[in-house]
Amino acid sequence: MIWNQWYAILESSEVKKGKLLGVFRLGERLIFWRTKEGKVACLIDKCAHRGVALSKGKLVTNNSEVRCPFHGLQFDSMGKCTVIPSRGEKTSIPSNFKIHSYPIRENHNFIWIWWGNTQEEYPDIPWFDDVDDEFHYVTLKDHWRTHYSRCLENQLDVSHLWILHHNTIGRGKKKVSDGPYVEFSDNLEQIWVSNRKEDGRSSLLPSEIEKPPYPSLVRFRFPNLWQNKFSEKARIIIAFAPIDEENTILYLRFIHKITRIPIFRGVISLFGRFFSKIIAHQDRRVVETQIPKKTEYKMKDGDNLFPADHPIVIYRKIRDTLKK
Repeated sequence: MIWNQWYAILESSEVKKGKLLGVFRLGERLIFWRTKEGKVACLIDKCAHRGVALSKGKLVTNNSEVRCPFHGLQFDSMGKCTVIPSRGEKTSIPSNFKIHSYPIRENHNFIWIWWGNTQEEYPDIPWFDDVDDEFHYVTLKDHWRTHYSRCLENQLDVSHLWILHHNTIGRGKKKVSDGPYVEFSDNLEQIWVSNRKEDGRSSLLPSEIEKPPYPSLVRFRFPNLWQNKFSEKARIIIAFAPIDEENTILYLRFIHKITRIPIFRGVISLFGRFFSKIIAHQDRRVVETQIPKKTEYKMKDGDNLFPADHPIVIYRKIRDTLKK
């Protein structure tokens, strides 16, 4: 994973008031709950005493603390142990009885975890400037059995549309990919797709094309957000939540503001989720077979890339730089 980044790893609706949620994210077993103020707390899901999963315990003291189900130790939202019953409630608690807690933010109906060093001031939550709260959506939560880098690279791949999505978004058999033109700044990678039908001409190299005069449609915001902009009023956003080295959860939202009429808005959102699921699963059945499951800028096993993979090369290079 890239260090010192905000990762979108859950939807807000998954952490419910009065309930503990244990999940595996970023290679660790984590526990989430809402405090009495409604804020989300996150700890390593492991009691500091003998390693029991706290997610099997219960919330106490008005949802401000979690109690271990084994010996009753209690921990607050910062991971500090407040009670060791076998020692007596007024006995001082050694400092080693502490669990690591993670900084958490809740924004855009996602729960974000800070994966990195403690900061005096944390950077802003990564997002897309042209997406506001007027957009409506229904989320598709989809489990892919591969590393999140493979899932991401699939969405940066401009040359597979004609074959994997021949009966959906790849109709027209536009096999030849000119460029594509890629721009990167402020942790945002923008891609201009220029695919065309076979006409006997070789594809133009990325260095041979100029920046198109229109906005990019495909955008990736480090570390794990992607957007495909169909129009000003409709697009897809995906948050790729890493589980471990071989599993990822995609939070896929078809978002739109085509209409404000509630019933029609809901129908459009449901249709968008259904269509998005079809497209995603066309990709998933192939991407899950890629070896190795995790990608790097310099692949040990090697892979042979061609010019249309330019966005993937840029992604791998920037990711490698950010990891250092």
